[in-house]
Amino acid sequence: MPDDILEKAGIQPVYYDLWGKEHHVSQPVARAIYDAIGNVKADGETWVLTHGETLPDVPADAAVQFAWEDGTVTLQTGPALPADAPFGYHKVEVGGRTATLIVCPESCKAAEGRVSGVAISLYSLRSKRNQGCGDFTDLKAFCTWAAKALGAGFIALNPLHAIPNRQPYNTSPYLPTTTLFRNFLYLDVAEVPGCPPLDKWQDELAALRDTPHVEYEKVAAWKLDILRQCFRKFAGDVRFDAYRASQGASLTLFATYCALYDSIHAEHPDVWLWQDWPEQYRDPASPAVCEFAGANAADVLFYEWLQWLIDLQLAAAQKHAVEICGMSIGLYHDLALAVDRSGFDAWAFREYYIKGCRVGSPPDDFAPEGQDWSFPPPNTAMHKASGYKQFIATIRNNCQHGGALRLDHVMRLFRLFWIPDGFKAAEGTYVHDNAQDLLRILALESLRNNVLIIGEDLGTITDEMRAGLKNAGILSYRLLYFERRWDGSFKQPGEYPEQALVCTTTHDLPTIAGFWTGHDIDVRRSVGLILDEGSYHQQKQQRQTDKVKLLEALYEAKVLEGDVDSNAAELPDKVRKAIFDFLRATPSKLFAFTQDDLTGFPEQQNMPGTTWQHPNWRHKMPVSIEDL
Repeated sequence: MPDDILEKAGIQPVYYDLWGKEHHVSQPVARAIYDAIGNVKADGETWVLTHGETLPDVPADAAVQFAWEDGTVTLQTGPALPADAPFGYHKVEVGGRTATLIVCPESCKAAEGRVSGVAISLYSLRSKRNQGCGDFTDLKAFCTWAAKALGAGFIALNPLHAIPNRQPYNTSPYLPTTTLFRNFLYLDVAEVPGCPPLDKWQDELAALRDTPHVEYEKVAAWKLDILRQCFRKFAGDVRFDAYRASQGASLTLFATYCALYDSIHAEHPDVWLWQDWPEQYRDPASPAVCEFAGANAADVLFYEWLQWLIDLQLAAAQKHAVEICGMSIGLYHDLALAVDRSGFDAWAFREYYIKGCRVGSPPDDFAPEGQDWSFPPPNTAMHKASGYKQFIATIRNNCQHGGALRLDHVMRLFRLFWIPDGFKAAEGTYVHDNAQDLLRILALESLRNNVLIIGEDLGTITDEMRAGLKNAGILSYRLLYFERRWDGSFKQPGEYPEQALVCTTTHDLPTIAGFWTGHDIDVRRSVGLILDEGSYHQQKQQRQTDKVKLLEALYEAKVLEGDVDSNAAELPDKVRKAIFDFLRATPSKLFAFTQDDLTGFPEQQNMPGTTWQHPNWRHKMPVSIEDL
């Protein structure tokens, strides 16, 4: 296929990998992606504009009617966007056409001053009172401690999205069943009205608290049992009615999905995926699904009620962080890139995903053969035709009860690496999205919800993307390990950008203690990710070189004094403190260190490339909140 045809469809015929190597997409791959996109039928116009721009394809003498979001209507002649057009979601009628008009600011909310915080995995918090995993009451307690002991202005959370809570394959908060709704596992059931005294379960709860890893299925089963007991006593609440109304049909459909899942799995214990459900339930719009919801109204209402409880407890946690603890930002949420292809979003909103392709990443140092992330790419045409309503709802829901939102793999706004079915990851190529539209909508929701936006921009990113993110007021996400000069030496604090969050590490990378001891390399060998001794020793030697370079950077920045043996078996505490001081000395607007670096824990929360081989997303903090 000619390059110009591919480019018009948003398909990159040529791309450059992390090493600058040029890749030309093969004709079979290009045709497969082109056909997958071409099969989409989407009707509807959406114009995403900012002040000073004009309505597209509108003649100078055309009569234009604006139906503004507040219910007012104005008329004009010609394509100019009124100078006083309010930011928001509107309708335009011109020449018999009706279009969605979204008027946006040019940039997101700006960070004020410099703020430090702690990044935690909520599920991993230990306490002497929780029910087997960290919950919203633990979160409030951690906020209290972090604000008082550390002067923290925010607590960065893992994604709180709903997941199946099945280990080992369905515990990743970054591959949820939906990004619209949250995981009931974080509820403190003792705070739910109607909860019975928990004394009778004290031995069971003590056992769940004492495990080294979160036992998702056991904790979920116990909590659901108690929550159902509470629900039987629920007599209604006007706040619940208001919450249901605010969430609309999506909440009811999610609750229906959860009730359907329970019912079908109870009858067919080996059925886990909606693709394997009886045929009549695979389509959310089918009469059978509607009939099921009516016949099982109490079960559907129960799952709606759970989401309301989550909303209440999360709102209380944010209020506690800001109003009681004095945090300037409070809770910092995380929006996953992907959804499980066998989860709710893919069942309920399938028109927003492309069939016949999946998303991954091109070859790089981490994965020389590329990566296949196995989730479907977005249907760009359908998103735009619908007025981006699904994207807007996702951003808005994840902004709730927080002061900041991180977007995992923010490059998604510009492009994703598509792999057609039947081809290997390394054979794929990039497909572009409507970046300008998405960035503008993100800015609008940032201002409306009063949240900072952080974009996780690790990996392959172009200069144009960096400029686009910066111009949109999105904070970059910079990690100590990756901020290097051309010769491999670590950048000095003054070389970090101001418009950024700087952090020690992330869930997929070694903790400071793990980095120093090479524990992550040992784990990768033990789980079969390093297959030969030569590679193992080469990685160990490279790590030793990196440790020496890190020490040199700390000395150069004058945050470390005295001799340090780079061969020391354990991480010296003064090195850990020096790293914190090093990052704190950067001009970056936000600075965070992780709970695991706080406690010197060597285990990372996720070991990419593993499932059952490693307890991913299950490690608990080695000390309780009370003992911090």
